Amino acid sequence: MTVWLTRIIPNTGSREARRDLGDAVALHRRLMSLFPDAVGPDPRAVLGVLHRTEDAPTGPHLLLQSRHQPDTSRLPATYGKTVTQPIDALFDALRPALNVHFRCVASPVRKPGATTRSLYNLPAVISLTGPHADEWWIRQADTAGLKILTLHSQPLDSATGLRRIREGEAQRVRHARTRFDGTAVIIDPHLLRTKLTDGIGRGKAYGCGLLTIAPAHGGSA
Repeated sequence: MTVWLTRIIPNTGSREARRDLGDAVALHRRLMSLFPDAVGPDPRAVLGVLHRTEDAPTGPHLLLQSRHQPDTSRLPATYGKTVTQPIDALFDALRPALNVHFRCVASPVRKPGATTRSLYNLPAVISLTGPHADEWWIRQADTAGLKILTLHSQPLDSATGLRRIREGEAQRVRHARTRFDGTAVIIDPHLLRTKLTDGIGRGKAYGCGLLTIAPAHGGSA
């Protein structure tokens, strides 16, 4: 199975690109338009589509990962520049005791049980910040076959937009986001490959959950 990574450098002069960067729902629709239709009830999951926005000195870039090569010619002509390449070599190089750098923009949450929600009048999903978000990420990393060595987290603006439910009715989408950066050592390459392709946490359609890694200088632990 080939995994593809596409970098999109939006043209700041493109009205469509500017709109998508500020609307998580519109960006999701735009990126899904690069892939075939009618692939099942959950096309994003079937195609392994994950993405996030990266800050760069020249402005925001989009990282798009997928199990199907996107057709970037479907983007508007002035949308921006794109580069697509397979990243199978990175997956093949994963091995136990390898030190890696990681980055993931995720939506850390806690879901209290029904009794706790009723007792304390809590919502069904509680966004986590600060040390609670860090603890959440360490647990997620463990299920991804990683042992965290260093960790830096930074809260980001929430991913927001309006999602159409039915004719004349829309639902507000909002996912609180935290960016996690650091180093880790690989414990289980199989678990890591699964999380790299499936993503982590909630809001995967809206720019959350894409985990990326790169070998750290110094190799194995």
